[in-house]
Amino acid sequence: MTGPRLTRRLVLEEKVQTADGAGGFVETWHALGTLWGDVRSRGGGEGEVDHLRQSKTALTVSIRSAGFGAPSRPKPGQRFTEGARVFDIHAVVERDPSARFLDCLCTEEVLT
Repeated sequence: MTGPRLTRRLVLEEKVQTADGAGGFVETWHALGTLWGDVRSRGGGEGEVDHLRQSKTALTVSIRSAGFGAPSRPKPGQRFTEGARVFDIHAVVERDPSARFLDCLCTEEVLT
């Protein structure tokens, strides 16, 4: 069995809340590092948000495995970016029994 083709340069990001000075918080994204991955579509659909059309694609992003607790191991709630594209991470599972690769189940949403 061959592994995934890790040809896409992806930035792993984590949401950070910072005090805004007025009693609230501002959410920003902080880059944790760059990983090489294989991005594959699992399906998609469309809908409407605030009178705008929305395209939603389900994706699997495969990357090399990292140990539990390692900063390079993605977690739900984080995201990958590739230029202007954003892939929100919902779940992370081991790809096979040898645990050499991880599959990150993601979505990409685009308003048109």
